[in-house]
Amino acid sequence: MLSNISRSLTYLNSILYAVLGAFLFFLPEQLAPVFAWKVTPFMAATMGGWCLGNAWSAFFSARRWDWKLVYMALVYLWIFGVAELGVLIAFRGKLALQHPIAWLYLITILLNALTAAVGFYEWMRLKPAREAFGPQARSFHYILISGFVLIVVVLAVYGLYAQIGDPGTNGGVFPEVMSLFTLRAFAAFYLSLSLSAALGLRERNLHALLNYGFSSYMLVLAITAAIFVYFRLFDFSAHPGQLIYVGAYFLVGIPLTVTILREGTGLAKS
Repeated sequence: MLSNISRSLTYLNSILYAVLGAFLFFLPEQLAPVFAWKVTPFMAATMGGWCLGNAWSAFFSARRWDWKLVYMALVYLWIFGVAELGVLIAFRGKLALQHPIAWLYLITILLNALTAAVGFYEWMRLKPAREAFGPQARSFHYILISGFVLIVVVLAVYGLYAQIGDPGTNGGVFPEVMSLFTLRAFAAFYLSLSLSAALGLRERNLHALLNYGFSSYMLVLAITAAIFVYFRLFDFSAHPGQLIYVGAYFLVGIPLTVTILREGTGLAKS
């Protein structure tokens, strides 16, 4: 398994993401105008949802700290940190670092990227072997994973390559007009989800899949909650494509909830 240095960094990620996420999620109206770049309150609340989800994922990964169980969640966190840092570098000319919330976001992403570098180095050094343990996954689980990967990879690829003015970028899917900076940040989030979840397509151990679902659960809950808070922004009759954004979280959240309630969170005795 990875070292205690990686574990401590993962716990620290959890703390920083929890603080950052709480501020953005619960105070979006106040903090959106002073964030690191131009965002709306709904965007700030949604990003706060990511951060709360990352805090949840990092905490339970560090607490369980069994590579064969938590590696998918760790890969998600590693890719997220590196990808979001890449977005910050690409749009560094548009960064506004006058307010503490902007600095907190930057420091959190930098720490996440550092954690990714340390974790990846240790993984390459240790090369932990694949193990069989506990019950095996069934076809039902791969159907759920495949659907999830398909949804998020489409959002990721489109967000990475779309330009402002392309279909769906002017309130056609997300109910507000995004800057290119925000669009790429959202795409980086979806990319980290799609790549980490795709690992599940070759995973045979049910508890590893359940752990990943459980580690992602707060993401789904928090972002869905933000949708309900800002539901007034949606206009499905004028922009039916907005159903894609809302529907994606329900298509993922409902089966995930049922699966966790029926089969557990993946915490298994090995």
